[in-house]
Amino acid sequence: MFERKSGIILIAGIGFFALAFLSNAVVPVLMYRHLPEQTAEQLVNGNLRYQFEDLAQRFPQAFETAYGQPPADPEKAGRWYDEHCASALKLGHQIYVGEGCWHCHSQFVRPVSNEDRRWGPVSKSWEYQNELQRPVMFGTRRVGPDLSREGGRRSSDWHAVHFFEPEALSQKSPMPRYPWLFDGSPDKPNIRGLALITYIQWLGSWHETYPYYEDYTAVPIKTAAAAE
Repeated sequence: MFERKSGIILIAGIGFFALAFLSNAVVPVLMYRHLPEQTAEQLVNGNLRYQFEDLAQRFPQAFETAYGQPPADPEKAGRWYDEHCASALKLGHQIYVGEGCWHCHSQFVRPVSNEDRRWGPVSKSWEYQNELQRPVMFGTRRVGPDLSREGGRRSSDWHAVHFFEPEALSQKSPMPRYPWLFDGSPDKPNIRGLALITYIQWLGSWHETYPYYEDYTAVPIKTAAAAE
């Protein structure tokens, strides 16, 4: 068999598969095995906290219905926002997975074809070391854009309208409507709608280039506790 061309191709194929498995699976595991998997609570950073508080300003009635009112004491209010933001992240992630958003949107900027010019900086292994990347949604189809760096690119009310009526913002969009995320209209997102927007605004919020706009002054990335 090894004297025939087909045998050589077979051996070469197995060898390339082994090399790909080693470089793309084993090596990253060995590189980041010392890093503990972050929880949703640990993922609340200054950029995301800003977006979550912005939701309270944009949709005051909907936000109060979903989460209540924050304490008057600034220190307690800070912890209150952190806790509710973390719970919104978890729920938003569940909704994103459950609605199959990952079927049309990838979350992995590849180092090929100038993808970083379209979607932002190439993804790194350490970015996936947290509970909200389980399952990892690298994706293979891009019916819609990659969302690895989506957070901060658009306002939360833009996302609300987009979820409620995609074609209102993107003509001939194949994206389905999600009216069950609202209590009647795009200015009345329910707790699921607020959670999904929070999750979308989280994507890329940890990156130093957040958001990926040249003329945007990013909020310094730091823990919410340090921001108080």
